Amino acid sequence: MTRLLVATTNAGKQREFRRLLAHLPAEIVTPDEIGLALEVPEPHETYEANAIAKADAYARASGLLSLADDSGIEVAALGWGPGVRSARWGQGRNADRLLEAVGDAVDRRARMVCVLAVAWPGTPDPGIEAFTGVVDGSIARDLRGSGGFGYDPIFLLPSGVTTAELPEAQKDRISHRGRAVEAATPRLLELLAER
Repeated sequence: MTRLLVATTNAGKQREFRRLLAHLPAEIVTPDEIGLALEVPEPHETYEANAIAKADAYARASGLLSLADDSGIEVAALGWGPGVRSARWGQGRNADRLLEAVGDAVDRRARMVCVLAVAWPGTPDPGIEAFTGVVDGSIARDLRGSGGFGYDPIFLLPSGVTTAELPEAQKDRISHRGRAVEAATPRLLELLAER
């Protein structure tokens, strides 16, 4: 079976991608499972550029079909930030810090964005395509739910629950990462069929 490398060391993302990609005819592997230690800088100003840089680097280093994402939360009260800087913005306490920053703001609109890059080995360069998933919501007034990771406990869906309050299968269907995988699936199936 063809291996598909999920190019992240984030344990939460690894678990989520394993669920989201389980329908594919591929063996889902992570960098540590294939003995690959790689640091890829993410200095770019867009999700797409960061995701492409990671997918490209991992495809070159591993020789495997590779998938990488860059994602973030965008909040109206913060000028639609932190955006592409979301992962590093909170210095380990992202949800708490964002709640503090939003404070009592009336406009609590927010969206979660994921850009997924798929790279496949090629000569001389890997081929790469990017796919986007977005989910709209708002910022809750406090932390809610024990599921998910990152900003999930404060990302409030129009239905009135946070993504951390949803069962995994339900979250996967509507999340930004789930929507990006859904958009990428036809191309992933084509690429896997070619291998």
